[in-house]
Amino acid sequence: MNTLLKNLNIQAFLAEDIGTGDITAAIIPPDTRALADVLTREEMVLCGQAWFNAVFLELDADIRINWRVAEGDKVEKDTVLCQLDGNARALLTGERTALNLLQLLSATATVSRQYADAVKGTRCKVLDTRKTIPGLRDAQKYAVACGGCHNHRIGLYDGVLIKENHILAAGSITQAIQTARALTHVAVEVEVESLVELAEALAAQPDRIMLDNFSLADLTAAVALTAGATELEASGNISLANIRTIAETGVDYISIGALTKHVNAIDLSMRIQLNMAPNK
Repeated sequence: MNTLLKNLNIQAFLAEDIGTGDITAAIIPPDTRALADVLTREEMVLCGQAWFNAVFLELDADIRINWRVAEGDKVEKDTVLCQLDGNARALLTGERTALNLLQLLSATATVSRQYADAVKGTRCKVLDTRKTIPGLRDAQKYAVACGGCHNHRIGLYDGVLIKENHILAAGSITQAIQTARALTHVAVEVEVESLVELAEALAAQPDRIMLDNFSLADLTAAVALTAGATELEASGNISLANIRTIAETGVDYISIGALTKHVNAIDLSMRIQLNMAPNK
């Protein structure tokens, strides 16, 4: 299983909602059993089954979850995603937390699929950023990959990305890259804002150069100037409307904060009915 799935953090998510106890669910007789259908009100890419399952199984290990669609599937609106069978109190207590996670991660995967499809047929890969919801970075980065895009560094510890403030503090692009090389063996990336800065960065030989808010003409010139000497990543003011054109300039990567930052949760619904049959 993907390493980003190792820490689901389910107990913390449930504690945030349940606190000292679900006093509304307490009105239901404790042995009441129910069935519940989860459906989507809009087209989506399904993502987050592991989190959804873990929420309910944390509350009651006997709950059964039957998924009708697979992780990563593109799903039409009004599709039943899964059916749950188990203790009614546990189903109602876990409903909101489970749906919150599923609708957020599915939204991230859905947007990621749109961007991945937009560059299909080019050599360019679409990357996420660190612009994630606090506490949900691993989950959102998993969703990005589920949607068909790719992960940039996970955090500050697994890759060097020298941006304009780092350059100002270090003294120059060259000095920043040289110092980073002396400190660590992980990949070193530097951000540049002009073709002049690109030339300086190329001379210092980073592993990747981020072209920040370059025009199409300058992106094309940057690809020609670099001539494959290092990887190039375009970033800034990128949308579904222009990403294909940017990818066709020949850059290796395009990073997009909107994959995880501008997320409109998928409209999901859970409908319960009593299930009087014995649980087997």
